[in-house]
Amino acid sequence: MSGSVLVVDDEKMIRWSLKQRLEQDGFQVTDAEDGNTAREHFHRDSYEVALFDMRLPDTDGMTLLQEFHDLQPDTPVIIITGYSSLEGAVDAIKRGAADYLSKPFDLDELSITVQRVHDSSVMRRNLDTDLNQKRSQFGLDNIIGGSRKIQEIKSLVRKVALGQNTTILLLGESGTGKDLVARALHYESTRDAHPFMNITCTALPETLLESELFGYEAGAFTNATGRKKGLIELANRGTVFMDEIGDMAPTLQAKVLRVLEDKSFKRIGGVTDIHVDMRLVAATNRNLDKMVHEGTFREDLYYRLNVVPIHMPPLRERIGDVPVLAQYFLNIFNREFRKNLAGFSSDALERLNTYSWPGNVRELRNVIERAVLLNEGHAVEKNDIVLGRASFNIPRDTYGEIVLLPPEGCELAAAEKSLLRQALIRTKWNQTHAGALLGISRDQVRYKMEKFDLKTPPS
Repeated sequence: MSGSVLVVDDEKMIRWSLKQRLEQDGFQVTDAEDGNTAREHFHRDSYEVALFDMRLPDTDGMTLLQEFHDLQPDTPVIIITGYSSLEGAVDAIKRGAADYLSKPFDLDELSITVQRVHDSSVMRRNLDTDLNQKRSQFGLDNIIGGSRKIQEIKSLVRKVALGQNTTILLLGESGTGKDLVARALHYESTRDAHPFMNITCTALPETLLESELFGYEAGAFTNATGRKKGLIELANRGTVFMDEIGDMAPTLQAKVLRVLEDKSFKRIGGVTDIHVDMRLVAATNRNLDKMVHEGTFREDLYYRLNVVPIHMPPLRERIGDVPVLAQYFLNIFNREFRKNLAGFSSDALERLNTYSWPGNVRELRNVIERAVLLNEGHAVEKNDIVLGRASFNIPRDTYGEIVLLPPEGCELAAAEKSLLRQALIRTKWNQTHAGALLGISRDQVRYKMEKFDLKTPPS
């Protein structure tokens, strides 16, 4: 039933009054005069709110509350009580009742209470549904692979996810799936109902990155007309994922260290310490140990981050996972492009298995996306697998590079602008999808669009 209420009271006039008022409010009301009749109803139908009188001819409201919650644990129950049994109603609240009403009650008060309890229940169910979807989308099951290394990583993630405050450092080449592991750490933990804040440290200049992380007070700088909360503050009780932390400026490294040590920080222009409860997951494809020795990364921050390091293996070190990953991406793009490709020919699989995958899982995903999008047959064949430079006459020692340098050379910025434009055109200027193709965040795409003066074309 939708918007349905079960009213249980032995007084006929009270049942009638409640039913009349709640039906005026738009609810569907079922009433019962005793416990046995109520049981018949809630064993047969589900309800969004229930109202139980504390004293019934054949049972009491407390017993009925327990029996009802055994069957419908997410449905809120309001206890109706006389003054003499107010203490019992308070006890019912402790045992799971959502609220109570004392007789004689005001119908307007009743209406407000039922509506509030109903709306809170609906909101809670919606949040639970959203959380379950995110757990399904970002949980450990989405880290694909049967290789020993991947199974060891999944086992480690399960263990360290239970440590709410333990800092995790994800290490590995670009495209190995560090962001997937970061989200899995969050959604496998007890912080999963709270925010997951993702920021790439190379996406913004130092000053903008600082304001994104820590927020600012009104008047802190030009155009700071109001207070803004930073991602760290917004992530309270949740997780902050700092990707490419090896590229963070030393001044910001010191501030991040303070957050980790003191669980507090100040907004830019602020004087008050803000305390925050969050877990930090950091990731980098750089050699932080080497950077510490070179003096480009703070040694104290490095040791504070490196509590539990997780090394993500490159795809060439787990080549046995390639067929599984390829089929996984094939299923995704079959749905996205409304195709029905059955799988891969043996020649296609051989081509996938004998490639070195310098771009790792991200490159494999892009290869399968292209193969599915352009395929007009029933399966992916060898010729559908375009591995970057195979069709070009290039020096052997440059084979497998992600981007080829033209014979006449080019400016690095021009190559970056060209790749960004291609990604935007392919995704119809969807910044999130373009960022996924390039392995960068939506904020990075927006920043680079401004940098290269790439404007979204009019619809």
